Amino acid sequence: MEIRVPEVGESVREALLAKWFKKSGESVKRDEALCEIETDKITLDINADAAGVLSITVAEGTTIPVGTVIGSIDEQQAAVAVAAVPSATVAAPTPAAPVQPLAADPAATPSSPAARREMREQGIDPASVVGTGKGGRITLDDLFSGIAEKSQQGVAAPIPSPDVPAVPAPPQGMAVASAPPAPGAAPSGASGRVHSEEAPLYAAEREERRAMSPIRKRIAERLVAVRRETAMLTTFNEADLSHIMALRDKYRDHFQKRHGVKLGFMPFFVKACVEALREFPSVNASIDGDDIVYHHYYDIGIAVGGEKGLVVPILRNAERLHFHEVEQAINGFSEKIKTNRLAISDLEGGTFTISNGGVYGSMLSTPILNPPQSGVLGMHAIQERPVVRDGQIVIRPMMFLALSYDHRIIDGREAVGFLKSVKEYIEDPEELLLEG
Repeated sequence: MEIRVPEVGESVREALLAKWFKKSGESVKRDEALCEIETDKITLDINADAAGVLSITVAEGTTIPVGTVIGSIDEQQAAVAVAAVPSATVAAPTPAAPVQPLAADPAATPSSPAARREMREQGIDPASVVGTGKGGRITLDDLFSGIAEKSQQGVAAPIPSPDVPAVPAPPQGMAVASAPPAPGAAPSGASGRVHSEEAPLYAAEREERRAMSPIRKRIAERLVAVRRETAMLTTFNEADLSHIMALRDKYRDHFQKRHGVKLGFMPFFVKACVEALREFPSVNASIDGDDIVYHHYYDIGIAVGGEKGLVVPILRNAERLHFHEVEQAINGFSEKIKTNRLAISDLEGGTFTISNGGVYGSMLSTPILNPPQSGVLGMHAIQERPVVRDGQIVIRPMMFLALSYDHRIIDGREAVGFLKSVKEYIEDPEELLLEG
């Protein structure tokens, strides 16, 4: 059975074979992950369609066209191995070398998908890692801490003293290139060669060079294109999240018990943006040649940071979604990204984007447009700050909001009005809750 790079979208023509999880000649099970491929849009795993013995024909790190055969699975060898088991059991026992204990299966150890992948790639035995997460769960921090500790335990090779020969004395009769220079003497040609050999090693310890992944290349191209091809401008405002936080505290347990997901801030912002986009349709529009296309639907992109880069899956028809449906959809996207199951269809389209830099601690930023969209809302970290309410200085949880927009089709009045509308819906969200 041949293993081919699958079709992942009409615009995807090639892929990078990033990693083989199995070696050539190893037995594989049906539906077991064989390798990871990266395109300029998504990262995904290729699973085995049958059990057998793997044969690899394309090495990892190779960029190949979609549809290329990268290996094969010999199903007959697996069948022969299974058929040979009964006869092997009746054969006379022969002395065998002591069996070394196998490393624990990462999947059998409580850990996140990202941690399991890291352990598999680095060849780390899960039993050697102490998990600090809930129920002994191994986190990425646990892995990185263990790797750092081991690296610090390594002892550097001793540097030879100038008074001691750096190499053993040559055998009798062998010519010696040069003798160690006397103290204060000018360096000889031999010492120059030693210096030139140490310089690359010194540089290698301080620098690491890696090829850009297809996703990172695509992100770089799009960001540069946005700056070059749009008249991007950013306007700012701030919102008081007191009311939303009070609602979340009041209904948190009921919401999770009823819908199976936690109530976060994102559903409030998605609904606030949809209502504001109704009021200011140019922010939901895009440019196509000499035409402006006004979209009468609201497909909201949610920027999510993955291990390989930022991706923006789309909430289709967000105006029809209830709060719990928004949360469930976002959780589903996050899980797909972690397990490399995000599809091209999850990323296509979109009329407006929301990016939450606050989850990383960002206080204020200017988000970049996601073309061909004309607007993107940037959320930021919540901080308690003094504000004036009814003539009194009070402490409130405040968030800076940023709207980046394409000034070619959105005027400043519309941009400011849109952001002000979002602020008002966030600070007084009762209307958003009157669904239907």
